[in-house]
Amino acid sequence: MVDFLAENNLCGQAVLRIVSRGNAIIAELLRLSDFIPAVFRLKDKSDQQKYGDIICDFSYFKGPEYYDSKLEAKPDLQDLDDEFRENNIEILSRFYLAFESVHKYIVDLIRYLDDLYEGVYIQQTLETVLLNEDGKQLLVKNIFNYFIKMDRGTNYTCPVCLSSAARSSADSNLDDICKLLRSTGYSSQSGAKRPANYPESYFQRVPISSTFISMVIGRLRSDDIYNQVSAYPLPEHRSTALANQAAMLYVCLYFIPSILQTQQAKMREIVDKYFPDNWVISVYMGITVNLVEAWEPYKAAKIALNYTLDSANIREQASRYSVSMEGLRPQIQQLLKEGFLREEIVLDNIPKLLNCLRDCNVSIRWLMLHTADSAYDPNNKRLRQIKDQVINDSKYNPKILFQLLLDTAQFEFTLKEMFKQMLSEKQLKWESYRTEGSERMTELAEVFSGVKPLTRVEKNENLQAWFREISKQIESLNYEDSTAAGRKTVQLIQALVEVQEFHQLESNLQVCQFLADTRKFLHQMIRTINIKEEVLITMQIVGDLSYAWQIIDSFTSIMQESIRVNPSMVTKLRATFLKLASALDLPLLRINQANSPDLLSVSQFYSGELVTYVRKVLQIIPESMFTSLAKIIKLQIHAIMEVPTRLDKDKLKDYAQLGARYEVAKLTHAISIFTEGILMMKTTLVGIIKVDPKQLLEDGIRKELVRRVAYALHKGLIFNPKAKTSELMPKLKEMAATMDGFYRSFEYIQDYVSIYGLKIWQEEVSRIINYNVEQECNSFLRTKIQDWQSVYQSTHIPIPKFPSVDESATFIGRLCREILRITDPKVTCYMDQLNTWYDLKTHQEVTNNRLFSEIQDTLGTFGLNGLDRLLCFMIVKELQGTLSSGYDSLLHFFVFFLSANASKVYANAVAKTQKIWGPYLESIMKVGQMQILRQQIANELNYSCKFDSKHLAAALENLNKSLLADIEAHYQDPSLPYPKEDNNLLYEITASLEAAGIHNPLNKIYITTKRLPYFPIVNFLFIIAQLPKLQYSKNQGMTCRKATDPVDWSPLVLGLLTLLKQFHSRYTEQFLALIGQFIRSVMEQCTSQKIPDMPSDVVGALMFLEDYVRYTKLPRKVAEAHVPSFIFDEFRTVL
Repeated sequence: MVDFLAENNLCGQAVLRIVSRGNAIIAELLRLSDFIPAVFRLKDKSDQQKYGDIICDFSYFKGPEYYDSKLEAKPDLQDLDDEFRENNIEILSRFYLAFESVHKYIVDLIRYLDDLYEGVYIQQTLETVLLNEDGKQLLVKNIFNYFIKMDRGTNYTCPVCLSSAARSSADSNLDDICKLLRSTGYSSQSGAKRPANYPESYFQRVPISSTFISMVIGRLRSDDIYNQVSAYPLPEHRSTALANQAAMLYVCLYFIPSILQTQQAKMREIVDKYFPDNWVISVYMGITVNLVEAWEPYKAAKIALNYTLDSANIREQASRYSVSMEGLRPQIQQLLKEGFLREEIVLDNIPKLLNCLRDCNVSIRWLMLHTADSAYDPNNKRLRQIKDQVINDSKYNPKILFQLLLDTAQFEFTLKEMFKQMLSEKQLKWESYRTEGSERMTELAEVFSGVKPLTRVEKNENLQAWFREISKQIESLNYEDSTAAGRKTVQLIQALVEVQEFHQLESNLQVCQFLADTRKFLHQMIRTINIKEEVLITMQIVGDLSYAWQIIDSFTSIMQESIRVNPSMVTKLRATFLKLASALDLPLLRINQANSPDLLSVSQFYSGELVTYVRKVLQIIPESMFTSLAKIIKLQIHAIMEVPTRLDKDKLKDYAQLGARYEVAKLTHAISIFTEGILMMKTTLVGIIKVDPKQLLEDGIRKELVRRVAYALHKGLIFNPKAKTSELMPKLKEMAATMDGFYRSFEYIQDYVSIYGLKIWQEEVSRIINYNVEQECNSFLRTKIQDWQSVYQSTHIPIPKFPSVDESATFIGRLCREILRITDPKVTCYMDQLNTWYDLKTHQEVTNNRLFSEIQDTLGTFGLNGLDRLLCFMIVKELQGTLSSGYDSLLHFFVFFLSANASKVYANAVAKTQKIWGPYLESIMKVGQMQILRQQIANELNYSCKFDSKHLAAALENLNKSLLADIEAHYQDPSLPYPKEDNNLLYEITASLEAAGIHNPLNKIYITTKRLPYFPIVNFLFIIAQLPKLQYSKNQGMTCRKATDPVDWSPLVLGLLTLLKQFHSRYTEQFLALIGQFIRSVMEQCTSQKIPDMPSDVVGALMFLEDYVRYTKLPRKVAEAHVPSFIFDEFRTVL
């Protein structure tokens, strides 16, 4: 008969593909559970207020018209809905596809069963498939996968996903998917009440043939489907041997709840066979179920389980495993002693060693499952009583259980490695023993020939012929026919014993030695031929730890404490992690058999989960190292004095400080020991991911560094806006000292742990700052960058996110807004010559350009760069706001004003428009203020680049100049080369230039603009309307006349300059022409009226033109094209 899983067996391949797809879907659901956007949960008040109206549950499908009309009625809500969808559609689509796959899986399974009933597969029926070993395993697995997927599917907020996906999908299966996955009312929260008829009513949503379910349950009740009983020969281990089958049966019974409810005989039979000594089962990858709670609503099941839950039975089982633990611990420790497990010991004691392994694993399994917190609801009194009894009667101690797990894993690992080695060398060794034995017999034959000179051995032709024959017999043994070879070897050993007795060869020691050696080689051949792969398979079955996939997390603190006390414990943990990796076989076996392309992604997911857990456990090493480091730095800074170059001998004792130096040495040694501990763990393949201990250590150090630095930045840069004097500079100095402490600690540690400290420091600090800048900039973006899309966020070395304390999302936002607050043009005056801000009322200095040096000391180049980037986003937002709402309201006024009052003089125009400029002035000055800050940042970056890396600065400047020259040459002669569209040179060089401060923020185009009517006239009237508020001072330049009506000159000029820069240059020319016309007309009026002094408004306008030329670095001719040069000259002499 054709193998059921053969490629040409369509029936077998069809069901195999369904099972394979089911396992892949489960992995995808588990993977997606980590990517549910936080906003979907609506836990925060801000999220509830913002998204409450657009995120709805399954009630959407009862009346979609109501929700849609609600959205359409409010444009703001519609815009928010579109933005929400744009940001989440990718992950929503993936969720929807996963749920659609669940539905398709169930439909395909039902279709397969229908095909079996209808005889589509020739010579195959449901009965014949269930008679086949692989067939019945696959059919049972299909029902099991259905259960798991339905359970996982409804746990992952599918109402939200589907309601959002529904509006972007026209899929015809949508109604069926919603019917299948709509809420059941079940909650996994502790103390939540279980809905009536759950889960059986849930599985009736897409019913499966009851005949099929009955036949599957029949097979599960009677057969050993997974052939595991042979691996557990002892009767007391039967429930463990059938544990996987018991989980399958538990699931299948929900599809025919009448058995659970009324059929007591069947339930009693099931409990007696599968659950006589256990009531907590592992369903799938560590998901545990307590039958006491699960079967509570079902009468027959509850009655059947009563004997198992009898107090005497619980005591008997718990006491049995307690005694077992006490006996096994010394036994396993003896086996693990150095040098005890030798090849001959292993070969002679295979059954005993396997029995020891079985006892250890069975005891660990029972105790871990029946004491797991996840298996008992703390709000259920009966469950609490059962758990307390188990703990008391078994004398449960988690540390002792964990130690037994460690020892068992280590013993199992050692034994497996030895067996693998022996299996690989089996044939080679067997043949070498055969050769040795044959040669010994040939030599003995030669001895009895009388030719070979061996002391006092007489010639004996009979013995000579006999030994030659034995030699031939040994040589003729065939490795391939192991059974015949084994029997023949036993006979040869017996013959050699007899020849020694009957021919009285004992008197000759040399002959006796030859015979003993040959017998020894023959014995070794028997031992070697008995090394079978079945032993490894049995060890694999017995050593299964998949039930602890989730429970093991409860032992994390014990593992970490063990490592803290003894770092070499990592070597034993390695064996435990490899034992846990055996759980990966369960979901991957069928995917591999089906040659599914999902194999790699599913393997990566489960392997990644396990590696993440390994990292979590071993993270205690970097944590302990950093704790010691903090103490070292504290001693170095506060306790140990710096030894001067010249020192008087009588002060030598004072500077020795032996106690403090000894403490530093002791802490440093502890750090070295921790490093040595993790490096003892060899490179290990966990699933399909290779774990390198050195890389693990480095990643752990990076993770701890990121955690501590991110927390320090978050806590250290929180400002009180109501403080009388700004906290900015003191907090920056404090933060700089903290960061310097981290830096010095890294510098100190790098040699002791063999890492590149400076490289790690720069990479991780830059990542922290860039990530926080990215998150802060998200508030200005419609399409946000999610964590899983960010190039700065990492799975293994995550940057922590902290709840926001004000309008800013991160520390970089708080820092930026604090700088903007204290340099606000409404309360300060900026002196360009001094690079200093002064308070308008008190005339006290608020801050100066030292602020940016302090930020450089605290956050480095990355911090200044990030601040600059954030300011760019703020400028864009301000400019967009100015041109969208602010300018429209101005234009409405000016259309009327210009048409009605075009002939009026400037004074009249200023008087009529004076009251409308408030918001426009505020926006312009905000833009100017941010441009000043950008200039200061660029200056600081350029200065530090030239100081710290003059060659880089020179190279960037020259490259920039040469590129600009080439581009200019290209525009003059298009035949010359120019960077192509796919060439990233200009983009990359711009980033490098900005990082080095080699750029002018005033030349930057921040937004795209369209043509605006009257734009030059509006801005001209705006500037001349502000001139009366300003006055000129020889010492200070243009300053505000009244503190109650503040106008800061530099932000005003720079803000207007930036705004004009966003438009076509002809707008600027028209604007300058209007100013020139204003100056000329006023001056002409002064001349005709013989007014000797230059009016203040003209002085202001001329100052504007001068500053405009100076800031834009244009030639003075630009201004002189609109204002005669003699006016500029006279203006300077008058001043």
